[in-house]
Amino acid sequence: MTRLRIVFAGTPPFAATHLAALLAASDHFDVVAVYTQPDRPAGRGKQPQPSAVKTLALEHDLPVYQPLSLRDPAAQQELAALAPDVMVVVAYGLILPAAVLAIPRLGCVNVHASLLPRWRGAAPIQRAIEAGDAETGVTIMQMDEGLDTGPMLATARCAIAGDDTAASLHNKLAELGGPTLIATLAALAAGTAQAEPQPEAGACYASKIDKQEARLDWAQPASVLERRIRAFNPAPIAFTELEGSRIRIHRAHVSPAGSAAAPGTLLDASPDGLTVQCGEQALTITDLQLPGGKVLSAAAVLNGHAALLRPGVVFASA
Repeated sequence: MTRLRIVFAGTPPFAATHLAALLAASDHFDVVAVYTQPDRPAGRGKQPQPSAVKTLALEHDLPVYQPLSLRDPAAQQELAALAPDVMVVVAYGLILPAAVLAIPRLGCVNVHASLLPRWRGAAPIQRAIEAGDAETGVTIMQMDEGLDTGPMLATARCAIAGDDTAASLHNKLAELGGPTLIATLAALAAGTAQAEPQPEAGACYASKIDKQEARLDWAQPASVLERRIRAFNPAPIAFTELEGSRIRIHRAHVSPAGSAAAPGTLLDASPDGLTVQCGEQALTITDLQLPGGKVLSAAAVLNGHAALLRPGVVFASA
């Protein structure tokens, strides 16, 4: 198999996992450069921090490029000078214009964390959990000018467990995507890859998560809120408010208990959890975080805040 010259473009840890897979297969793939988002302020000091992809690239002495845009002709010429056979794009965060898509000999290949055409867009992992999907997966596609609309080269499926959070599902898909990408690139190099157009039916858009979506509306069914809590963990973390304090909810489960109380009413507070009335059924919160505090079990929180979390109080709704 011809050793492919690859330019890799990606930014977050999900992308870094795929870069690591390519580097581990260096007998077949030559990663000649890495593109990633410019360093962003992060942490308490708001100092510029490199992306996960940049950190990994520097550890392997790879050239790193961080253009603000790939629409700039100078940036396009810089990329063309690298003479890539293929550009692998994983959660990069910049739009690739037609001029860039045409540069690599074998085109640009994208790894997307859903079974396309379902959940095109920015937040496919979170939206799949929120919607209650039974499965998701990874799609390797040949990129075109549309938003995740290119023909599919390969897919790999993954069941969504009832306790999966966005974090745990992210990790499953990252591990699934690496081998799928390697196999797809091998097929491209051998000339055996078969690209299939995406089905027209079933397409939907996974919009970026807005922080205000994480505010729980207790008038919703408990099952809906439970999925949102898992979908928004580890970020932005679902929350509610009580007596002016924001309480972040990290883990909960649907409870068969329920009453005629108003949605948001705390029905029971015990070491096993805080049970809150919802529009349908109730939700038992088992792990939560008070302002300025750490994530604790319900039992630990009640040890110091039983007066605040007393049955009968009502959490604010969205």
